[in-house]
Amino acid sequence: MTEASAAAAEPQPKRRAPRTADLSAVPPMPDGRSASEHIAEIEALSRIVRTPMPNGGRMMWHVWGADSGRPPLVLFNGGAGSWLHWIRNVVPLSQHYTVYVGDVPGMGESDATESRRDIWQVTHAAKMGLETILPRDRRFDIAGFSFGGNLAGHVSTLLGDWLRSVVLVGAGGFRLSRKPGPPMTSFHREQLDAQGQVEAARRNLGILMLHDPASIDGVAIQMQILNSHRARTDSRAISRAGTLHDILPKITTRLAGIWGELDSTSYPYMSERYELLRAHQPGIDMREIKGAGHWVMYEAADAFNAALIDILAKTPG
Repeated sequence: MTEASAAAAEPQPKRRAPRTADLSAVPPMPDGRSASEHIAEIEALSRIVRTPMPNGGRMMWHVWGADSGRPPLVLFNGGAGSWLHWIRNVVPLSQHYTVYVGDVPGMGESDATESRRDIWQVTHAAKMGLETILPRDRRFDIAGFSFGGNLAGHVSTLLGDWLRSVVLVGAGGFRLSRKPGPPMTSFHREQLDAQGQVEAARRNLGILMLHDPASIDGVAIQMQILNSHRARTDSRAISRAGTLHDILPKITTRLAGIWGELDSTSYPYMSERYELLRAHQPGIDMREIKGAGHWVMYEAADAFNAALIDILAKTPG
């Protein structure tokens, strides 16, 4: 990070979770610790930075391995998410990379853009954050989960050769087949007490995020409650518009992909994703992780981390 970037991106104090996110009924970890204690332990290993956005807001970043000198790797969360989507990945990945996790504008602890449904406003805010926080003399990679993959594809069209590659992780934004599922519970419309929030989070995680009910633990539930309350960008509407599909011909950055075999957003139509992406880049490295759902990097963290490290190691340049 340059001196100018460091000054613009000086560390900021942490903000408290919204009062409406009642976490008192979140189940504990198997070792007896609370989900909050586990999350705080991982977060304490990071450096917190806020970067400016075009509308005067601030974008939240967590950086693991900030002084390691390792290659930069950027991670973008999925819809209604935050850095917590990557909680099982940031520490292992930081043994190989300097890991920059940006809360997508309008999610987590990042401020929102002017429009809730404008992908390009989100894209330009993320671009400004990247230009502020990253070293300009080193190429970097982005892994984007779900809506974060949609965002990564858009931002790749603005960064030229500085961006080395984009790994799409269960990415949304394609105009392709998707199996209908039951409606999820809205944390914004429903008046839920503490136990009701836990039950809603568990239900929503089972519908969209995790294939195996045994994967739905206290950390996953707390993540879902917190992030659902904080989301302001309408990622679902943006992804349904299919703009990543539309701009795919404009993406010259090298792409790769990781999907869970049983991803609720693509199963049983995964072949359509393969065909589309391979038609765009015939040599694309596509990985499928057996038995995992949409939130593949949580449900199958070890397999995901190994796959991502291997993909990046084999990426030229």
